[in-house]
Amino acid sequence: MDISRLNAPYQITEIDPWLAPHAGDIELRMNRFKEKRWQLVGDAGTLTDFANGHLYFGFHRTEDGWVFREWLPGADEVFLFGDFNEWDKESHPLERGENGVWEICLKGKDALKNGQFIKLWIRRGDGWFARCPAYSLKLEMDEETKTLCTQVWDPEPFEWTDAGFIAQMPGAPLIYEAHVGMSQDKEGIGTYREFADNVLPRVRDLGYNTIQLMAIQEHPYYGSFGYQVTNFFAAAHWYGDPNDLKYLVNKAHKLNIRVLLDVVHSHACPNVGEGLHLLDGTEDQYFLPGDQGWHPSWGTKLFNYGRPEVLHFLLSNLKFWQTEYHFDGFRFDGVTSMIYHDHGMGSAFTNYDMYFNMNTDLESLNYLQLANELIHEVNPNATTVSEDMSGMPGMCLPIEQGGIGFDYRLAMGEPDYWIKLLKDIRDEDWNMNALWHEMTTRRPQEKVIGYCESHDQALVGDKTIIFRMADAEMYTGMMKDYHSLTMDRAIELHKIIRLFTMSLGGNGYLNFMGNEFGHPEWIDFPREGNGWSYKYCRRQWSLVDDKRLKYEWLNDFDKAMINLARDRHLLDDPYAVSLWIDPDRKIITFSRGKLLFVFNFHNSYSEPAFFLHAHTIGEGAYKVILSTDETRFGGPGLIDHNYVFHTTYVEGRGLGFDVYSPCRTAMVLERIDG
Repeated sequence: MDISRLNAPYQITEIDPWLAPHAGDIELRMNRFKEKRWQLVGDAGTLTDFANGHLYFGFHRTEDGWVFREWLPGADEVFLFGDFNEWDKESHPLERGENGVWEICLKGKDALKNGQFIKLWIRRGDGWFARCPAYSLKLEMDEETKTLCTQVWDPEPFEWTDAGFIAQMPGAPLIYEAHVGMSQDKEGIGTYREFADNVLPRVRDLGYNTIQLMAIQEHPYYGSFGYQVTNFFAAAHWYGDPNDLKYLVNKAHKLNIRVLLDVVHSHACPNVGEGLHLLDGTEDQYFLPGDQGWHPSWGTKLFNYGRPEVLHFLLSNLKFWQTEYHFDGFRFDGVTSMIYHDHGMGSAFTNYDMYFNMNTDLESLNYLQLANELIHEVNPNATTVSEDMSGMPGMCLPIEQGGIGFDYRLAMGEPDYWIKLLKDIRDEDWNMNALWHEMTTRRPQEKVIGYCESHDQALVGDKTIIFRMADAEMYTGMMKDYHSLTMDRAIELHKIIRLFTMSLGGNGYLNFMGNEFGHPEWIDFPREGNGWSYKYCRRQWSLVDDKRLKYEWLNDFDKAMINLARDRHLLDDPYAVSLWIDPDRKIITFSRGKLLFVFNFHNSYSEPAFFLHAHTIGEGAYKVILSTDETRFGGPGLIDHNYVFHTTYVEGRGLGFDVYSPCRTAMVLERIDG
């Protein structure tokens, strides 16, 4: 990055004039960023050259053996012990170097062997304790103690075959959010290879161009959904070994699917002995001291983003996942919690003053800027997504413009809005103008990922869209020959809500694994309360493969919708244009790219001749290319896909044509003559 270009005034205040009163706060944020960057790399250095902790710390082969290094500034003595020395805690001492870096050289190429268990034995003051190295690449669960233990990872090199994969987003990101462990039909934990062989072909067939993998960083408690990370450089042992994960990424690239890592740098698991907490016997090695270092709601540890060694660890972690595992980018979890001292708890963020005050954590924001600069240095075509519900201005603007540098932000208000509608408001009372506003309001020039539900809405304590609408009839009404007011409404709205959100709600789209076909019930990880059962912690692909059931209809519609968005490059066009919103007839029409959209949300009124404006695309002939009404998606087939509409100019109305719009349907039209 050319630091000389980072000077006030920043373009962010021109992009969003409402930020002008806060120009001084933005300048302070940018000055702090420049100071921190200079502290790490100086004037001429790059973050890519800085973020190499994984190449220095941990276990590495040398010409005549091995070298191991660990940063333990609070330790008084450090020993290495494990299978290689019959667990002798005193035979292999490490020497202390500068800045609390400890090192040991082991002579002989077989001094350590692949798969051997190994730990650190550390003294601080009068206390002795065992720890797992911070840069562990592989861990396994000790079934006796139910704790993780580091293993030496020194296999034959993995043979990547993805050199021909073009590491750039093929248009807007169409993201399939997935959890490897719960991705199989069996009542158990799925593996990396099973996901690669069984699920990736489904993702490709559906048309998604990106997968977002959850729970990949090592975590000791399976039920944490991967959000209680202990070992940041280790691929989770639950699903196989590191080469199995590489197999998954490699196969995704062969299918022309990009892979994002759901990275957790917002907090860390507080377990002692497995992860970073009290690694050298002090509480503030990686984390903030005292009460500051604890998340008040999650009970987890909070990183000290102001400490250079911590930045070195976290930035190296990002580069490691990009270079070692070929990940194409990251979805950053818990960003709102990171960037405010009160973690955004109880804040509505109703005015700009709430983003620029003493509650804002500048060190965290500076870390995210550094992270985005590094990620795009390593791969200019990488994709970064922020999970920020606060709407921090500039989150998805380039750093040079005064932004934080993310490519996209999750549109977290959209699923909340759908839940509110379905839960609290009768269909006939839905406000069409409010619905349009919710889907289209976003910060100028900042891109968002739209979605109507993710894994959050599928967990116990919440409900998926289909389950919220169908409820008990999910168990009795999914045969294709079954009809009721409740079930027919659920099938109709499931399709409409998805098409509306995908086409209008963002510059990308996200779906959680299985929700595309209305997977029944919730996600309940094995726990004591359910007898450690995996019954509700899996994906029942057998349901969607059963042609007697309505799941096939929903799956086929999702496939048609996603392929339309991908093939027409729909979401590459930044904005939709409102053509008409009719609050009484519950009809919303708009154009995006070269397509026209008609949504009829009314529960009973069908419009026989709705005048559809076409001036944004132009005069000519149009046909319906997709509708929720099609018989192949379980609809009655009232909309004619063969009919050719011709535009006419009507005085007082403009350019357009009449269309038949049945109740609770949506249709997409395309100009066919140019």
